[in-house]
Order: sequence, then C-alpha cells, then structure tokens
Amino acid sequence: MAKKSKKSSKIESAGIVATNRKARHDFNILETYEAGIALVGTEVKALREGKASLVDAFATIDDGEVWLRGLHIPEYSHGTWTNHPPKRNRKLLLHRGEIDSLMGKVRDGNKTLLPLSLYFKNGRMKVELGLAQGKQDYDKRQDIKRRTEEREITRELGRKIKGINA
Repeated sequence: MAKKSKKSSKIESAGIVATNRKARHDFNILETYEAGIALVGTEVKALREGKASLVDAFATIDDGEVWLRGLHIPEYSHGTWTNHPPKRNRKLLLHRGEIDSLMGKVRDGNKTLLPLSLYFKNGRMKVELGLAQGKQDYDKRQDIKRRTEEREITRELGRKIKGINA
C-alpha cells in the first residue's frame, strides 16, 4: 500500500466548526458563496478548539468590502494579553465580481447575507455565506408539514419492506 501524502491527510482533517441551523428555518436561501475570513492567531486557535457561535451573525457590504458582524468566537483559553475581542467585526475575502453582484442583489430587494457554516478547508477557515430572503410564518408551517409527511412516508415504506422480508 502506498503512503498518503501530507496534503491529502490535511484535506481529510477539515471539519465544520459551527453551523447556523436557525437561518435555514427562518430564511429561504437563494444562493450560497464560499468566503475566506481575515482572522488573528488566537481566533484560529479558539476555532480549532471548536468554539464559535453563528446565532446573531450577519454580513454587510460597506465601501466595497464584506464584513461579518456578530460572530462570537470566545477568547482562546491559553491566550494572554494577545487575546482578541470575542465579537469584533471580521473582514470576508471574496472576489470583486462576487462582491459587486452581492451588492446589487442586497440593495435591490429585501435580501440579506447570512453565514450558514464555518469550516476549515485545506487548513484555512472558510464561511459559507447565503443570500437569504425572509420566510413568512405560513411558509415555515408548510415546510414543517412537508417534512413530517416525508418522514411518515419513509416510515411506512420501511414497515412494508420489513413486513415482506420478515
């Protein structure tokens, strides 16, 4: 058997640090983008410990730059005076064309930018940004109804298959 290279093992170790499940419940996600984040050293170390919260986070476009606001990364446990402020604004790294198209879409309608997940990819921290539009209460109820119906259908099919095989 051939040995795995160091690069392939680094890619496999990539993992999701945090997800924003409530965003998918409260909003319709129209498009997703992958962006890098400008972080300081203690933030990366705290994220490698798996500590982050996307609960109140959102993204804004100011002066042609995308900023992630409200992301909570707690202070690094072994940090000293070099620790970071937990809720500071962080710059997102996107291509100019992506920023321009996002700026037009956010400005035109009632759409917003939400972080959906934080994860490491090839040793670098990435955020999955979603262009989102708010759901009404009846949309949420329809989604819940659809999910329960699908669950019941799969349950019934499972029972029929078990009944035939048993």
